[in-house]
Amino acid sequence: MRRLILLRHAKTERDAPSGKDQDRRLDERGKQDGADIGRWLALNDYRPDLALVSSAVRAQETWELLRAALPSTRAKHVAELYGADTSELLRVIHGATSADPQRLLIVAHNPGLHELALGLISGGDPAGRRALDSNLPTAGVAVIDFATDEWDEVRFRSGRLERFVSPKLLREESGGE
Repeated sequence: MRRLILLRHAKTERDAPSGKDQDRRLDERGKQDGADIGRWLALNDYRPDLALVSSAVRAQETWELLRAALPSTRAKHVAELYGADTSELLRVIHGATSADPQRLLIVAHNPGLHELALGLISGGDPAGRRALDSNLPTAGVAVIDFATDEWDEVRFRSGRLERFVSPKLLREESGGE
């Protein structure tokens, strides 16, 4: 079995001081949400062996927050994740065969990440699927399992949604918001 964890970067400032989208940083809510999601991943034993992280500042900052809760996870920064569409994202996943992680985390961006999650899932958690159908919000996580031993065998409609969570859903579960 292979487990893929798709994580959209946490909430960001509207505009970077440089004016470049790639330089946008996390805002205060994003910093809190990123730390909360990192703790949630660790508490629920969704600990990746390898994290592939977009080169965008907001994805890098999100990873740094997660890393505090996931200290044994190796990370690789992948420029191709910024602005990637579903086919490019799938190529990156297939390329994970050289490191051969059992559990792979990708920290990247919408719309590609949301479309990829929807495209990979063929079954699993129905409530999570309904929530994921409309959006993969900032700091949202889709945990998808595949009945294969090889990353290059991961295909569209071959995964099972194990869990979907977002900071908002976590707050609702804990009685907040």
